[in-house]
Amino acid sequence: MSAEVTPPAEVTLLGVRHHGPGSARAVGAALEQLRPDVVLIEGPPEADGLTGLAADQDMVPPVALLAHAVDDPARAAFWPFAAFSPEWVALRHAAEAGVPVRFIDLPAAYSLGAEPVGGPDADDGAAGLSDPIGALAEAAGHDDAERWWEDVVEHRAPGADALAPFAAVAEAMTALREGGAAVGRRDELREAYMRRQVRAARQAGHRRIAVVCGAWHVPALAVMPTVAHDRALLATLPKKVRTEITWVPWTHRRLSQHTGYGAGIASPGWYHHLFSTEGDPLARWMTRAAALLREEDHPVSSAHVIEAVRLAGTLAVMRGRPLAGLTETLDAVRSVMCDGSDVALALVHDRLVIGDALGEVPDTAPAVPLQRDLARLQRSLRLRPEPQARDLDLDLRKENDAARSRLLHRLRLLGIGWGTPSRSAVNSTGTFRESWRLQWEPEFAVRIVEAAQWGTTVEDAATGRAVERAARAGELGELTGLVEQCLLAGLATALPAVMRVLADRAALDADVAQLATALPALVRALRYGDVRGTDSAALEQVARGLAERICVGLPPACTGLDTEGAAAMRRRVDEVHAAVGLLDGDRPGSAADAGADDTLAARWAAALASLARREPAGGPATGVPGLLRGRAVRLLLDDGRLDSAEAGRRMGLVLSAASAPADAAGWVEGFLSGGGALLLHDARLLGLLDEWLAGVPGEVFTDVLPLLRRTFSGLEAGVRRTVGERVAAGPLGAPAPVAAGPAAELDEERADAALATVSLLLGLPASGPPDCAGHQGGPLRRIPRQADRRSA
Repeated sequence: MSAEVTPPAEVTLLGVRHHGPGSARAVGAALEQLRPDVVLIEGPPEADGLTGLAADQDMVPPVALLAHAVDDPARAAFWPFAAFSPEWVALRHAAEAGVPVRFIDLPAAYSLGAEPVGGPDADDGAAGLSDPIGALAEAAGHDDAERWWEDVVEHRAPGADALAPFAAVAEAMTALREGGAAVGRRDELREAYMRRQVRAARQAGHRRIAVVCGAWHVPALAVMPTVAHDRALLATLPKKVRTEITWVPWTHRRLSQHTGYGAGIASPGWYHHLFSTEGDPLARWMTRAAALLREEDHPVSSAHVIEAVRLAGTLAVMRGRPLAGLTETLDAVRSVMCDGSDVALALVHDRLVIGDALGEVPDTAPAVPLQRDLARLQRSLRLRPEPQARDLDLDLRKENDAARSRLLHRLRLLGIGWGTPSRSAVNSTGTFRESWRLQWEPEFAVRIVEAAQWGTTVEDAATGRAVERAARAGELGELTGLVEQCLLAGLATALPAVMRVLADRAALDADVAQLATALPALVRALRYGDVRGTDSAALEQVARGLAERICVGLPPACTGLDTEGAAAMRRRVDEVHAAVGLLDGDRPGSAADAGADDTLAARWAAALASLARREPAGGPATGVPGLLRGRAVRLLLDDGRLDSAEAGRRMGLVLSAASAPADAAGWVEGFLSGGGALLLHDARLLGLLDEWLAGVPGEVFTDVLPLLRRTFSGLEAGVRRTVGERVAAGPLGAPAPVAAGPAAELDEERADAALATVSLLLGLPASGPPDCAGHQGGPLRRIPRQADRRSA
């Protein structure tokens, strides 16, 4: 291609490595020396109107430019800026000096229309040469490109001539490109557009033009082709898409990621320290590492800091480095402060080498109404977004905590997982307490823009999203889960629409598995509705209707299931059993229900009894699997609908020689899945199980062994140990032997002395009317003694 005249001297090209502290310092010094009347920066031109915000006191890096397609917000791209980014230093210099600043890279309107969504945070290479810095390091005789670049650029302070480093970098990149390094098509288009912008700056009358761009592009801007050449290249660009752009907060942790919207900076926290620390950065870094380790209860003193600094400097000299780099620093920390432990060193790497810095953006930055409403709620509820994961316990009886809960649930409905429900360290079975794990991610900015289509406030957007999801729901369980989410989120406007869809779908769905999956969520929603003061009469009506249909259809639905199907159905049976207990107010089999046959609990018990009686007829393909029959017997036994004698009789029948060993093993698994403590209190059941296990034929024992191992591994450790001791002591048909001597007799006077304390711990009255034996002590005295239970 033919060439024009070389650009005049007033155009100064400052080739940098993006997010490099050495490059950032060099750019600052060069701009101070040049004092340009316009600064051109590699970046999306759509952001030219936002450059003034760089001087705002409320703009705190790391931040990023977010561009997204108006018609498809999911198509988005980020341009991150850290305090140590050369582009950020150039932005701040121009803003503080009152100098015009322009972005000159290919517009985002083209990039978002033609390329996969991702971070266009351009690297310093090209499609044909993935690592130009690695090539330069290899030419210099170094096998570690990062270490070589740190020694040559990042660790060096600007000299008397601030432009000398840029001339050297330009010469090296020119040699690489002239040596045959391929230039990708995308880079050709980007460089053509950059040249157009440089020409425009010259035509606008600017005499001292500073261009801050990736070092790889410097040779392409130093010698310009003709205008016609660049015009022909740019004519091949795809059609533009309508885009919007704004500033959003970013994090050091996101900068460290090599995929998605990251920048691939392995040590942003370390780079920030190098850039922001005056004087000796090594000693200050070691001091910060020592403080962090002391906070985590590691015994680190000032003597450790002094020795670590000495060791890092010695390692640098031994390795021929001008200054101790990150490698030497971490080696010294591991050896001196962490006693060789990689676990403690990982803490230093996570908190200091990477870091959790979260940037801030002023309120004057463009934002969708939904973003502004969320920011308002975050301030009013005192929920500050933070990049570090933290736990939050909420008491829903408090107005502010209830509002926080509603906000987090609404955001989850919108796909913004700022908070994740977690298990609280405070033991509580009430519905008034919630625990969350909070962690803010920069990508939530894109999801907020996507969710803006549903409404301008968080409540409106969540309501619109819930109604849309209900209309598209494919399964009943999805709808009941959505009802639960609406109640948790306090979406009173969305709930009636979702309930109408749920009622219509429930009336037509005949799949018992689907009904059983849906019921627990509805019952949980009823409980949440109670604690949040929600009118849930319609919800209870639908829940009871589902439960009634499950009771009728359960036994046939359990017929002919394979192993996986039986395991899934057993989980559903357990969940429905718990749901029925909550829905009916009392546990099935309680005193209130003992004589009532028309309650939901009674009908559920009848369904379980029918399931327990369905022995296999002609093999498992035509009968109910033993896993489900055994589980039904156990549930009936635990609820008092079946006595231990009848349970033992049924176990004896199942474990007889007439039953298939695999089916019997499944029955045992279902029976014991609720806990094995009953084997300790009923020696007859344990004896039946031991006798059956000893009589399993050798040829089938290996087939049932995995099932048996899974069954007994699910028992409590103490139960397994005691069962083993009982079996070893034998015989199992009699009560366990009681030690002879005075210790075998119960000292009632000493036991009575403990009643008051135990009653207090259990929340029982400290005293009460005499029991049948004339003793004082209330409910606790009426608990039968161990010897009485054995004799019974």
